Amino acid sequence: MPRAELELLAPARDADIGIEAVNHGADAVYIGGPAFGAREKAGNSLADIERLVRHAHRFGARIFVTQNTILRDDELAAARQLAWSLWNIGVDALIVQDMGLLMLDLPPIQLHASTQTDIRTPEKARFLQDAGFSQMVLARELTLAEIRAIEAQVPQAVLEFFVHGALCVAYSGQCYISHAHTGRSANRGSCSQECRLPYTVTDAQGRVVAHDKHVLSLKDNDQSANLHALVDAGIRSFKIEGRYKDMATVKNVTAHYRQLCDRLLEERAGGPAPTRPGSSGRCRYTFAPDPERAYNRGGTDYFVGGRKDDIGAFDTPKHAGIAIGHVVKVAPQSFDIELLTPELQLNNGDALTWVDLQGELQGVPVNVARHVAGRLWRVEPNIAPGQTTAVLKGLRRDAPVSRNRDMAWERLLEKKSAERTIALDLRFEATADGFALALADADGHQARVAVAHAHEPPKDTARAEATLRENLGRLGGTLFEARRVQLRWRGAEGPLFVPASVANALRRDGVAALEAARAAAFQRLPRAAPVEPPAPYPEDTLSYLANVYNAQAAAFYARHGVRLVEAAYESHEQLGEVSLMITRHCVRYSLSLCPKQAKGVQGVQGTIRAEPLTLRHGDDLLTLRFDCKPCEMHVVGSMRRNVLQQARRDEKASLATPQPIRFYRTRPAA
Repeated sequence: MPRAELELLAPARDADIGIEAVNHGADAVYIGGPAFGAREKAGNSLADIERLVRHAHRFGARIFVTQNTILRDDELAAARQLAWSLWNIGVDALIVQDMGLLMLDLPPIQLHASTQTDIRTPEKARFLQDAGFSQMVLARELTLAEIRAIEAQVPQAVLEFFVHGALCVAYSGQCYISHAHTGRSANRGSCSQECRLPYTVTDAQGRVVAHDKHVLSLKDNDQSANLHALVDAGIRSFKIEGRYKDMATVKNVTAHYRQLCDRLLEERAGGPAPTRPGSSGRCRYTFAPDPERAYNRGGTDYFVGGRKDDIGAFDTPKHAGIAIGHVVKVAPQSFDIELLTPELQLNNGDALTWVDLQGELQGVPVNVARHVAGRLWRVEPNIAPGQTTAVLKGLRRDAPVSRNRDMAWERLLEKKSAERTIALDLRFEATADGFALALADADGHQARVAVAHAHEPPKDTARAEATLRENLGRLGGTLFEARRVQLRWRGAEGPLFVPASVANALRRDGVAALEAARAAAFQRLPRAAPVEPPAPYPEDTLSYLANVYNAQAAAFYARHGVRLVEAAYESHEQLGEVSLMITRHCVRYSLSLCPKQAKGVQGVQGTIRAEPLTLRHGDDLLTLRFDCKPCEMHVVGSMRRNVLQQARRDEKASLATPQPIRFYRTRPAA
């Protein structure tokens, strides 16, 4: 993608959501295929993806398919075949993690580096560019200065950055807690989200620092205020997280960022790149986009502007919603709420939340909401008889109440909520033997159609002209919206009569011809050629953190100068304690226990040290170790015995599964 373009990249759980993402302004959509995607419950058939591709390409938007799990040796052939199938149905790029794919006979499709490839340094980014990646999504944890340093080293690749959605607490691709505790591998598309669980934190002396807090759970990413700064740092693709998100959320968040991107491009017109969107058309909405109405855990811009101590969603990993009022009265089968403003109202089917006296988020669905008077509403909750006390735990007079499900909002977004059109100029003219219509869209595509018809004078010139303009401008149901309609309809003896059937036929044929011209002009972007001789990898030894799960991936790294590669954690050879997660989030810092925070504080400096902390959830015990030089935290632990035993049984039962190898020796050691 030329650096002059700014791409808004939206997620899609399925093709219908992807189509609406395009309709609401996405320049590109990423979606899972039938297999090998890092969201195993968000797969889609080739037929559905092809349907999405056809719709997106009409607007010049592009479709990227995730093929971003690590692969066993016996899966490589199927992955290769899937890549060819996706190419054949028109997909524009594959998002990949496993370097073994690059050793296969792939189609000439663009390769994009998945977030799972953990791109944090200029050296890693430059290597991936030189290995043949056209686009790469950088680690969410990067600062603006770190992004700029990477941009300086990758002049040929497009840099992509997550601007909205859930945050993984670990560097992507560097989290193995799920696999260690449940056997479900995040690198294989099946994360069990152990990071969202409550943990009790104790210090080196066994003292409780935090009790049942979600200390590994982060707020959600929101870079709405940082788009200009990200562009200046070199980002050209704004990525929205959420391949598990519902239709309403994708519509809402995509529309929000489309408006921000359009405003950004307008403000930067005539200046340095970017200067245009990554696809065609303008959007109109039937609603006012508001990302706070979508599922969220509160917002943070994470590390873009430097380290902050308020990035955690420690009290709850759930969606608390938007504040709407406070409790006035609690009765046995109902409770009364005074809303914040007279404009607010409740709906049957809403969901309300509050925080109980223990600081835990509670909630209840609304069965019946009745307006009492003024701002006062009575709520009858949707709960079973006799369960009122248990369900309404902690609900009390004056308790603040929020709404995390607004049925009126959801009903609004269930309907058609956006229209995306491309500006079109039409020129109607009389010819020697009939009439012709020339069409030119805002992207410069053109078409011309003509029809033979007798020339006759109109009975009422003014009415005939108005009718002709109206008939030519009826573009509803098409991609286009008339910007200008020019009439050259005068013959030798003056204006000519144009029957509605003739004008309508010319319009329909012209639109079809223009769409055909657009389709013929659309080209998938070429795959980048890798540098020859092969660029050396920045390191010559790789640990399990490189996620090498097949011999082709090991061969790839050998080709690029790596001498020794450990097998992936999923090979079950790391039996002792290892780093199950590496993260820039620091629990010590978030709990105000970081030695750097104590610097200069009289009577405290020197007494606080970065000693390990311990996390406990049930029988699971994890150790937090702090590497203060790079300012990173390691969550250390081992695989549950039952998980390892089950994995061994599964490997023994499946002849297709290769036996685990401790390491791949890629060339004789020096």
